[in-house]
Amino acid sequence: MRFLKLIFDFYLNASIHVALAVVALLVVSCQTLNIPINYSLLGVALGGTIVCYNFIKYGVEAEKYLMVSNLYHRIIQIFSFLCFGFAVYFLLKLEAKLWWGILILGLISSLYAVPLLPQTRNLRSLGGLKIFIVALVWSGFTIVLPVLDSDRVFDWDVYVLIFQRFILVLALLLPFEIRDLQWDNPELRTLPQVYGEQRTRQLGMILSVIFCLIPFLKDELGLVEILAGLFIALTLMMMFVYKGNMKKRYFASFWVESLPILWAILLWGLGKLL
Repeated sequence: MRFLKLIFDFYLNASIHVALAVVALLVVSCQTLNIPINYSLLGVALGGTIVCYNFIKYGVEAEKYLMVSNLYHRIIQIFSFLCFGFAVYFLLKLEAKLWWGILILGLISSLYAVPLLPQTRNLRSLGGLKIFIVALVWSGFTIVLPVLDSDRVFDWDVYVLIFQRFILVLALLLPFEIRDLQWDNPELRTLPQVYGEQRTRQLGMILSVIFCLIPFLKDELGLVEILAGLFIALTLMMMFVYKGNMKKRYFASFWVESLPILWAILLWGLGKLL
């Protein structure tokens, strides 16, 4: 059991789980918009997310963002280098038009950890603003890129989905903000620090409702999309209702980040049944 726990902890600490969540959201976009899945883009999303998240989590504390002294972190760093090569391999298989989008989103992700200029702060230190930056990057990578890849027109339905994705990611980030309340520097002024844990939970429930209602603005909406979205919204609301859960070790890092994966599975399963 101890060995399995070590494997599971590495799976979470090395950002594999969050990377699968990003891949799942990309698949959801393709399912919802009825566009083909580009597996090379999935490969870039998987490897790139692992590299970015591990750099943000461990690179900031490392000397010159690379020299880590902790053995466990060094193992994660080596794994991240392998994932970088994995991402580059699939990046070279993509059309050049996607490279610009990936470059811009990658730059924003880098600025989340590294200041643009010396003596300036990184985007991560901007407190309440940081979750909006993360939501913007996730929305761009999981909707804008697959739409660009498929040559689909950016019509009304696409913009509605971008807005819905932005709202969902905001809601998914709030449990992490609540969990980190006990460790975050008060100067960060995160949402729980400014408005309190209870109001942040209420905001999460409001965002869950908005997420569920947004698809009704679309020109084309199917029953499968409605049912899957409703289930995810209700599950997310329940997470905000039950107090204490968010400060448990695996609640945010595993269960909350599992929701995008569950959403993709639901869309696939309901699509087979209905």
